[in-house]
Amino acid sequence: MCFLYNILFYIFFVVTAPYYFLKMRRRGNWRAGFHQRFGHHDNRIKQALTNRHVLWLHAVSVGEMNVCVQICRALEVRMPNLKLVVSTTTTTGMGELQTRLPAQVSKIYYPIDRRKYVASAFASIHPNGIVLIESEIWPNFMWRARSLGTPVFLANARLSERSYPRYKRFGFLFRELFGAFAAVGSQNDADAAKLCELGCRPDAVRVVGNLKFDAVDLDGRPGLNVRALLTPLGIPPDAPLLVAGSTHAGEEALLAEQFLRLRARFPNLFLVLVPRHFERARDVGKELSGLAVKYVYRSEISANTGHSSRVPQCLLVDTTGELMSFYKEATVVFVGKSITAKGGQNPIEPAALGKPVVFGPNMQNFSDVVRIFLEQNGAIQVQSAAELEETLGSLLADPARREELGRNAERIVRQNQGAVERTVEMIVEGLDGLDSYIAPKKQRRE
Repeated sequence: MCFLYNILFYIFFVVTAPYYFLKMRRRGNWRAGFHQRFGHHDNRIKQALTNRHVLWLHAVSVGEMNVCVQICRALEVRMPNLKLVVSTTTTTGMGELQTRLPAQVSKIYYPIDRRKYVASAFASIHPNGIVLIESEIWPNFMWRARSLGTPVFLANARLSERSYPRYKRFGFLFRELFGAFAAVGSQNDADAAKLCELGCRPDAVRVVGNLKFDAVDLDGRPGLNVRALLTPLGIPPDAPLLVAGSTHAGEEALLAEQFLRLRARFPNLFLVLVPRHFERARDVGKELSGLAVKYVYRSEISANTGHSSRVPQCLLVDTTGELMSFYKEATVVFVGKSITAKGGQNPIEPAALGKPVVFGPNMQNFSDVVRIFLEQNGAIQVQSAAELEETLGSLLADPARREELGRNAERIVRQNQGAVERTVEMIVEGLDGLDSYIAPKKQRRE
């Protein structure tokens, strides 16, 4: 099986490499740490890990990064002498790592899953344990960890409607990989049962809750002053803001068309579009121009300077790391990848800020979270574009309804927190032989 996988992976890698590297180049900053993707690490990283017990955590991109940051902070309290290494696969994720984690945490790129590259990465890092966030499972990586006797933990495990059938279809490959996990933290009972079906040992699976409820960092770094950014553009301080976060192709044009019609009822309404992939911003700009929407790119303005004498109707965000700041000032929030694309994006972030949240029918990746919000009147799910426009108009006209939704949403988030501590407890218990690295309970309380 290993031999066959490596042959097929090599063919797949050769065929897809041009697209893969072109995508990296479009996102920018791809040269820094590029060699790490092939398992090579410079002496600075190797020296930082010499004679240390190392825990390697992996978060694919920004969504998992928020969870990873919370786990790291909790681990530093529980195991202060343990060296943490965090990997990601995207340049956007690396930017978040560099900003949000302290210097003593080493940040690297995850190796491409070719046996040679994975072996080289393990030889540099020498992990005593590995934590994978959600379900990033690569065979060569798992096989290498197993051959070295390195325990692997799966945190915030979830199985989407797409991934679960795929794992079952290729059970001949993944069943032994799922069975190799030292411990698995599941989001809910349904996912726990599915994980056992896929091969996880029942005694290794724990239901800890959804870590993304804990991952919202409301007390962290100071954010962007959105109103100070918009005022020099001529936007009134009390103008209602419709913020569309993490949008995907087709959603920006749809929202822009609805926005133009809504402005007939709400003349000061201002639209903020935050595409999930910022490199799409130029294409989105062309769509807005075709719809005669006056817009300005976020990268072209600062908090101290205006853009031009023409007052824009829309801010098109082509930067990263500022979505929470825009959510914080939103009057109404639309969560993207839920109308013209499937899967959905994270509704917990705006909900934690007490904002009225609206999303479309395609929230498969957050189905359990969506169910909680809908059952407790903490969000609104629409089934069509027409219903979306009607709902946005209704909320913009009804401050009391907005306040009710936001209040319920914030309460739901707070009630569902605590999964990080349960996950860290699971990891600590599974790190055999590292008892001396665990801080005494008295020290942890202090």
